[in-house]
Amino acid sequence: MLLRIRGDAAKDIEILVLRHQLAVLRRQVDRPALEPADRVLLTALSRLLPRARWNAFVVTPATLLRWHRELIARKWTYPHKTPGRPPVRAEIRQLVLRLTAENPSWGHKRIQGELLGLGYRVGVATVWRILHQAGIDPAPRRIDTSWTTFLCAQAAVLACDFFTVDTVFLQRIHVFFVVEIASRRVHVLGATRHPTGTW
Repeated sequence: MLLRIRGDAAKDIEILVLRHQLAVLRRQVDRPALEPADRVLLTALSRLLPRARWNAFVVTPATLLRWHRELIARKWTYPHKTPGRPPVRAEIRQLVLRLTAENPSWGHKRIQGELLGLGYRVGVATVWRILHQAGIDPAPRRIDTSWTTFLCAQAAVLACDFFTVDTVFLQRIHVFFVVEIASRRVHVLGATRHPTGTW
């Protein structure tokens, strides 16, 4: 409305001033930082100005067309998923590490089989990668074959067997006993001269 009130001479002088200021700014700034509102206004005015006069814009016609292509692409392009497999859930990672700690003789294939039995569909390579990232060696290197380790693993186990005793009168007595592996204690549970299946 203000432009319509002004006279033609004032408009022409103002256009000359603005063009000169624009030329000075173009010498100082390589790429002006335009906000979305600036882009909308310049695009709308480009529809009103003949193409021959587009040199008045601070951007080229190619830039205006690129803005339009980007706007269309944002409107119709579906969001892309990030490439690669989804990350392994923390629950599965903890379960793999727990199974490994509790069963040092199990390899990554055995752990993967146990996970499938529990209802977790995990690949063999995924289990191997979890162990590798945690710095855990393959199963043969993890097994401690020392006698102390064996005894500690068998500490809660009871061993049972029979032995026989021949008396002075050459009668054989069968004895049933149990040995506590941890303490080496022997418990005699029964003795008989005539062992039967029920006994």
